[in-house]
Amino acid sequence: MTVSRSDIQIMTIEAVPDREIAAVLGIARGSTVRAKHIGSDIVASLRNIVGGEVKEYAALLAGAREQAMDRMIDQAVDLNADAIIGVRMETSTITQAASEVVFYGTAVRLK
Repeated sequence: MTVSRSDIQIMTIEAVPDREIAAVLGIARGSTVRAKHIGSDIVASLRNIVGGEVKEYAALLAGAREQAMDRMIDQAVDLNADAIIGVRMETSTITQAASEVVFYGTAVRLK
């Protein structure tokens, strides 16, 4: 049976409630690196003067998180997993203008 993206359960906990793990399939991970746009930098610099949320960067990182999580799910689909448990997210700065977002977890098949 082929698993679709919408069927995969994603858990930050180490198990799926009321389900037993039949097989551990390996690590599913997804990452992306996003760079700031010069136009966003100018607007963000102005926001730094007056304070408040830097919406341009928030939107950039939200998109990066979604893309990295989607890539993790795609890898779990390739492994024919039913769920990804122990999911974690990390971010790191690659350069002053770019950040990496990584999602990872354990792909499992459920009974």
